[in-house]
Amino acid sequence: MSGSKASPLHKQIFGAVDGSTYERFFKSRVTAVGMSGCGDGNAVACVMPFWDPSKMWLTQNYIRFSHPQISRLMVVFHEARHTESGRGNWSHASCPSPFVGSDGREVRSIWTGAALAGEAACDKTPFGSYGSSAIMLKNISNHCETCNGKVRQDASLYAEDQLGRVTDATAHRQMVEDFKL
Repeated sequence: MSGSKASPLHKQIFGAVDGSTYERFFKSRVTAVGMSGCGDGNAVACVMPFWDPSKMWLTQNYIRFSHPQISRLMVVFHEARHTESGRGNWSHASCPSPFVGSDGREVRSIWTGAALAGEAACDKTPFGSYGSSAIMLKNISNHCETCNGKVRQDASLYAEDQLGRVTDATAHRQMVEDFKL
């Protein structure tokens, strides 16, 4: 995967839109992957920083649901962000309650369909796990030159979902403006 362009936020978090850059980002944070329930039936994956801050756990939901390859990449990079102990593991913010999207409908998990209102499943910053996932996916959608149309389309769809979980208006606007660059 490669692209000759990346947005400023993408450069700040990841660097270039490039497979080897993403690989370095991931390997510098995650040292092991295992299976766990993560303590929540709606979880897809987690990091348990008090047990092992650099180990990612996948749940049966990661396996059970059929999602595009790019969305699976989204999940593991989301969790890689949670390994950053020096940043408080980029803890989630509580989603608003009620949590209604711009279409007027209740916001639900794109992965499991679970309602998100009041859940710790949102971010207030572009740099958290949902924000950084949206930035990565939107840059893949906009700038990946070696990705086929399906990958770019899926990346855009899942980026919009992740962007919808960044609930701070200023952070959200910052990301939308970044995607135009």
